[in-house]
Formats: sequence, structure tokens, C-alpha cells
Amino acid sequence: MYAIVKTGGKQYRVERGQRLLVERLAVDEGADVALEPILYRSDEPVFDKAGLESVKVTAKVVAHVRGEKLRVFKFKPKRGYKRRTGHRQDLTQIEVTEIALGKAKAAAKASAEKAPAEKAAKPAVTKAAKPAAKAKAQTAKVKEESSDGA
Repeated sequence: MYAIVKTGGKQYRVERGQRLLVERLAVDEGADVALEPILYRSDEPVFDKAGLESVKVTAKVVAHVRGEKLRVFKFKPKRGYKRRTGHRQDLTQIEVTEIALGKAKAAAKASAEKAPAEKAAKPAVTKAAKPAAKAKAQTAKVKEESSDGA
């Protein structure tokens, strides 16, 4: 069982007990944070928005750290232009504590199974069928009038 979650503008594939580094979260160390699920995979995948509302992904903030220093070097040849700067990204280390599917999923699944059966029972009338039915009715009316006048 795993989930794909979105945090800090990036997507991560997470499993229970996994530790990962994400963009800095504005919570204290030791606090729990809820992550936004994009996909849930167990026996059957859950992609739809209604199904994902019942998926709960919780993580515990382990530590706030800074990433490796990145060297940024700008250079233009034959002009004497050189610039060197650096950057260290603020990161949060989290540990996924829970990936759970709520009971709302089971209810949504049951209603989804009933809905196709109800749709199959109703005759479908398309936009293309309506003008054809109207044309048939007019043709029948014209035939009746011509047979009455003869």
C-alpha cells in the first residue's frame, strides 16, 4: 500500500514508515502534519476526487534541516564577468506514520456500483435522436393529412 502526496509543489511516493526530505513546512518538530494525497494504491487504485477525500496521509516532523550548498557560477567569456554565489535550501525531514482509507470510500464504492445499474435501466435519449423523432412525427402528420384530403 502506498500513496502519492503533494507538498511544497512536488509529488512524492510514500509508504508507511518512510522518511523523506521535503520543502520547509511551517510546523514545529514532533508535530503531526496531514499531507494532500493525489493517488492511493492498495488492492485497487483511487484517483477520483471523491475517493481521495477519504484517504488520510499523516506524517510526523522529525527535524528541520538545511540542504547541501549549491554553487551558482555565472560567467561570460571575453568580458571579464564572473560571479559565484551559493544557495542552501531549508528542508523538513518527515516520517510517514499513517496511510489510511476511511469508511467513506466503501460507501462511495457501493453507490458507484448501484449507479451504472440505474443508468442502464433508463433509456438514453441523445441530442441526435430528438430531431430524428421529431422528423418522424412530422412525416406521419403529413401522411395523415394527405390521406384525409384524397
